[in-house]
Amino acid sequence: MFEGFVGVNVAGPAGNIRTWRKGCGTPLLLIHGHPQTHVMWHRVAPALSERFTTILMDLRGYGDSVRTESDLLHVAYSKRQMALDALAVMGHHGFASFQVLAHDRGARLAHRLAADHPEAVERMMLLDIAPTLEMYTHTHQLFASSYWHWFFLIQPPPLPEALIESDPVMCAA
Repeated sequence: MFEGFVGVNVAGPAGNIRTWRKGCGTPLLLIHGHPQTHVMWHRVAPALSERFTTILMDLRGYGDSVRTESDLLHVAYSKRQMALDALAVMGHHGFASFQVLAHDRGARLAHRLAADHPEAVERMMLLDIAPTLEMYTHTHQLFASSYWHWFFLIQPPPLPEALIESDPVMCAA
């Protein structure tokens, strides 16, 4: 699926971030959304690598990247902290400035990256980044039913974590 891409673990601020690299030219970082991994880019990354030095990463807590302990405020998984992972990834690959293509949660991270480190982001394209405050302000039953996972994931810890980590087969026995 990612023929010719080279996998590299990069030391990020909280632990290893798994990356893949291929191509030459302008550096381009691809950041996936929730609940995906770098694999979401499998149809476009090979084509992009023909023109760009294409770097894919698994976000902290996703795929083969570090899963770090969090706290009640989830600072370890904030967009600001994960933006530092993206900087570490691109720095490891030799790039102080780069372009970004990001989707969903990755787009929120990219937005934070550009706001905090404008010298690093030459340009970016953000896909499926919803105006959350506006959406929550106008929440109704259909929206809440369609986006139930948003409401599930904001429950106080350790409820979401315990349910996600549980083994449903073992629980049913």
